[in-house]
This record gives sequence, C-alpha cells and structure tokens, in this order.
Amino acid sequence: MPAPLNAQGVFTICPTPFDDTLKVDTESIKSLVDFLLDTGVTGLAILGFLGELHKLSNAERRLVTDTFIKHTKGRVPVWVGVRAHGITGAIEQAQEAQDAGSDAVFAAPLDNAGDALLFDYYKAIADAIKIPVVIHDFPDSFGTEIRPEVVARLGKEGGVHMIKMEEPPVGPKISRIRELAGDEAMKIFGGLGGMFFLEELQRGAVGTMTGFAYPEVLVEIYNRFAAGDQVGAAAVFDRYCPLIRYEFQPKLGLALRKHVYQQRGAIKSRAIRAPGMKIDALTVKELEATIARVGLSVTGKGRQAIQA
Repeated sequence: MPAPLNAQGVFTICPTPFDDTLKVDTESIKSLVDFLLDTGVTGLAILGFLGELHKLSNAERRLVTDTFIKHTKGRVPVWVGVRAHGITGAIEQAQEAQDAGSDAVFAAPLDNAGDALLFDYYKAIADAIKIPVVIHDFPDSFGTEIRPEVVARLGKEGGVHMIKMEEPPVGPKISRIRELAGDEAMKIFGGLGGMFFLEELQRGAVGTMTGFAYPEVLVEIYNRFAAGDQVGAAAVFDRYCPLIRYEFQPKLGLALRKHVYQQRGAIKSRAIRAPGMKIDALTVKELEATIARVGLSVTGKGRQAIQA
C-alpha cells in the first residue's frame, strides 16, 4: 500500500540485526518486525543511519529490504533508506526499494551539496519512482544542511512532500518550513531519538521517525497528543525523558538499542559492525538502572504498559 501524503504517527527506524559472526540475521529481522508491530507503531523505516546501511554490501542491502518487506506483509508501511554519493546511485537504490515493495524511500542528502544541487537531487529521485520520497535532514551525521527554503521549494515544485527533520534547534526550523511550504506541501516528521518529540508535535510535526527501543512510549505520546490530550502527552513524555535522553547518546545509541532489543527478545545478538562503539559493563548497568527508574522492564517480553 503506497504511503499516503498524510502519513503520520510513529515510524520506527529499525536496526539491522547481525548474528555473532556479523552476518545479516534474517530470522532476527522477522522477530524484530513482529515485536515492533506489537508495540503499535504506524510504520517501519529500514536502512537508515541506525540500520547501518553504509556498512552493507549491495546484496546485503537487497536481502535486508526483501526480508523486512516480505515478513511485514503489508501490515504497516515500510520505508527504505537511500544513501549514495551521486544522483545515479541514489536513483538506483530508490528504484530497487520500489521494486521490492517499499511504500516510500527516505533519502540522505549528497555530501556538502548546495541548494541548487540538493533540489535537483531530490527532484530527480522523485521523478524516477512512483512512491513518495522523504527528505532525511540530519546535518550532524551527513554533514549537509538543507535549508527551509530548499525544503519548501521541493514541496511546491519538486514533488517531494515529506521530511524527517533532525536539525536542532528543531522548533524554529519546523515553524519556518511550515511558514514557507504550508502543511499540504510538506509534512514534517521529527527524529533525534524522540528527544524533542513533544515540542515537535506542538510545532506541527505529524509524527516521528526515529529509533528507540521502547517504541510503545512514543506511540502513547503520539496517541494522546492526537486525541487532544496534550497534558497527558506531556506527562508521558516527562516520565520517560531520562531513558530517551540516555539512549540517544552520540556514538553509543545503536549499541544501547541493540542491547535492549536483545534483552527484550526481539533479536538474537547485539552485534554491530565497525565502525561502531560497543558498550561496556558499567554502561549496561547505567542503562538498565535508567530503564528501571522510569518503570519499564529490560527483560519483559511484548508491549509494556506505559504510565503517565
């Protein structure tokens, strides 16, 4: 089912599971899909920065895409990440994702590209496929700033109508994009581990695309906010902020999330490929103490009850 332009809610950025020998673990992909759908997420986003796309061979990328999409079986939309050094490579990845059954692609920008090239790049991808293109705006990781004026032009002239916006301070940029583009031309998703999810929603974001090993927390925040219960959404956000903050540590976030997913039974191994930092025993203790402090279980199977 094609991802509609009014897509909203919580799209989880999925890690790519490896076994202890660092091979792609397709059985863990399947168990991860089932686990995430049980938490109530709106959709799955694969092969993003968290999904270690840049560490996979082309064959592995196709294997991961096929396994996620086939096992999801249309139960929720699956969006596939695109990251390449040029327009031709990005179009090839986007077309492969479309052919595999992806509902949308979210594309990282070209390295150090200026405004004109960024517009041409995203428009070329949108022109080459029939499924929606989502801008992945994450300057801290990609090294490229996508200005609100470019985003607005893409929404009005480039056939690109969604953005995963991860450039702090998030509030002013969300407001500026909405001012320039209007809500019909550009739908905004937040990210950054959910660190600013409440503020993103208050500024007009339609949801979040991010990795977090307790997605049911973000789902509860979104559902309460969407139902008009802003006080309740804020209460849930405030309760779980210590964990959201701890998990979204630069360089360690992926290892922390894979540890929790392993402990919760979603994947078999917490292995990550180089380059990537691993966590030591003291960090594990800190993480698990933070999880307990907010009232969650690190070993509890299935969706956990979320409290305000």
